[in-house]
Amino acid sequence: MSALYILIIASLFVAIGFLGAFIWSVRKGHFDDDYTPSIRILLDDTDTKP
Repeated sequence: MSALYILIIASLFVAIGFLGAFIWSVRKGHFDDDYTPSIRILLDDTDTKP
């Protein structure tokens, strides 16, 4: 039964770590631009002249 308590505590630490990483990435602005990646292929400026 004590192994179950250790696993629950360990899973809580992992969940808190992932939550902290998510909050950090949101504050750094990694999820700000949702529109540009979907149209990036249309804005490609390479010349394809023969």
